[in-house]
Amino acid sequence: QRCLRDLGAELIPEGPHLRVQGFGRQPKPITQLNPGNAGAVLRFLIGVTAALLPEITFVTDYAQSLGKRPQDDLLTALEALGARIESRDGKLPIRIQGANLRGGVVEVSGAISSQFTSALLFAAPLIGQDLEIRVTGEIVSQPPLKQTLQVMRQAGITVEAEPEGRWYKIPGGQSYQPRTYSVPGDYPGSAALMAAAAILPSDVTIERLYEDEQGERDAISVLQAMGADLVHDGQRVRIRGGRPLKGGSFDGDRFTDAVLALTAAALYAEGRTEFYNVANLRVKECDRITDYRAELNKLGARVTERPDALIIDGVASLHGGVEANARIDHRVIMGLTVATLRAEAPVVIRDAHHIAKSYPAFFDHLRALGARIEEL
Repeated sequence: QRCLRDLGAELIPEGPHLRVQGFGRQPKPITQLNPGNAGAVLRFLIGVTAALLPEITFVTDYAQSLGKRPQDDLLTALEALGARIESRDGKLPIRIQGANLRGGVVEVSGAISSQFTSALLFAAPLIGQDLEIRVTGEIVSQPPLKQTLQVMRQAGITVEAEPEGRWYKIPGGQSYQPRTYSVPGDYPGSAALMAAAAILPSDVTIERLYEDEQGERDAISVLQAMGADLVHDGQRVRIRGGRPLKGGSFDGDRFTDAVLALTAAALYAEGRTEFYNVANLRVKECDRITDYRAELNKLGARVTERPDALIIDGVASLHGGVEANARIDHRVIMGLTVATLRAEAPVVIRDAHHIAKSYPAFFDHLRALGARIEEL
């Protein structure tokens, strides 16, 4: 919201609603934006501002987190469309000279993040000319691309798309249209609540979890396969927790933002659990494979790794009684919190305030469900 306001948008909370007055094709002529530690915000705004502003520089206060994450696949694609870009080997700070992007055909790699393709899709109607996007290499995290298309079409944009996500065509001469949108519940955050409810005696219902394009809704089927008592009626999820869980092997690419929470549940499952095909977890706010594994093992877990996988051997309990480092990563915070709910001794989680990035009410919701959480 801060970045959008800096660009000239008005965002006005009205009870459960948010009214947005956009800036159209004329943002404020600012020269610097700071997206904090939000990778998706950075990438989407890189695309939009490259299409609209003559010059913009992106910076961050999180040099050891977002500042280390690669953006060069997106930057290379924008350069092919006519932008002039200066960066630190594809990383922040990034200076872009744009506003006169051309249409045509552009290639972008899908191997690191689907957000690069989404950024080009969001920018395409602002260029004013036909644009064809070809996605090369492996495509990771495909469900967010379907969400992107869903949102664009709701906003009145025509997009032709190849079913496998390899090719998109956006005709020129289009404009985003104001609409009333209903925002569904957030499956990645809800996955942490589901995992917490599954490992403890409980009866929890989570509302507004619709059948939509969020890949993380697969967290429901994963927990069901592990033996959890979950029922999804297309509007809400009910979890009656405390049943024994069993391990399994799961391709985590569709639900990468739920993998850490599901790993926390797998700590208490019988046997071995493996989440594979998740190498892109290494290029998030931290290395969510190595860093998360190290913190869980401090608590008494038995977690190992491969370059593209987390492997968990279930235990009856964790000893806890230590201080864990959340690495300024909201998903690590959620995962560590769920893991410690059944620890034998309390655990201190450093930097837990960074949960506000995606789920500010997370600890309040857990307290409402009976968890004992103290802020230090």
